[in-house]
Amino acid sequence: MGQFVDKTAVVTGGSSGIGLAVAKRLAAEGAHVFITGRRKAELDAAVEVIGAATAVPGDISDPADLDRLYAEVRARGKGVDTLFANAATASFVTLEQSTEEDFDRIFGVNVRGTLFTVQKALPLLNEGSSVIVNCSTRADDGVEAFGAYAASKAALRSYTRTWANELKGRGIRVNAISPGTIDTPGIAGIVGEENAEAAKAGFAALVPIGRMGTADEVAAAVAFLASEQSSFILGANIYVDGGEKQL
Repeated sequence: MGQFVDKTAVVTGGSSGIGLAVAKRLAAEGAHVFITGRRKAELDAAVEVIGAATAVPGDISDPADLDRLYAEVRARGKGVDTLFANAATASFVTLEQSTEEDFDRIFGVNVRGTLFTVQKALPLLNEGSSVIVNCSTRADDGVEAFGAYAASKAALRSYTRTWANELKGRGIRVNAISPGTIDTPGIAGIVGEENAEAAKAGFAALVPIGRMGTADEVAAAVAFLASEQSSFILGANIYVDGGEKQL
């Protein structure tokens, strides 16, 4: 028997990369998983891979789309036991190049969207449920041209602590994960398909363990935080980074 049998999970950005790996892991251990994302075709393909899943297309930066997501969850009648607030966007833009549109897009999805993803879930969160926020090691390492993304993830780390304090009275645990250099399709989306392999080689060289991480390795950490095995962990940030921030 899996540890999430008869549980309900919500994973934003669940059609690819880390989100998809987490959705697959939770479903494999018994959960019914609601996934959301902007591309319906990818969501439908993800459902085929996940199995026990419901896809609700939408953009977390749009409150109406979040309302549609949670209406679907509410209709199932079992609340939410795990929320993985994962959806995010990123781009390389230097301080000199930054525009209002760049800032609004990144903070609109990563910070505003995540805030309302969690807020709108509050009426559905069951006692003893777990909220996991996807932060990033990039939040505090000063990578050139990644300032807006890093700042947005630093904001989420701060929010995680506050939300953990505010929700602990309901028995809800809020924690964060900070993935390091993870091999996902998103890398090509940021640097371009033609530059992806060179970028990955460069990234891997900086990881003490000697390679990039996998989405499945991040999913294992999320599953731990979602489970009773982490019942005494609150407001924490677990680095899944091959030692990048530790050594």
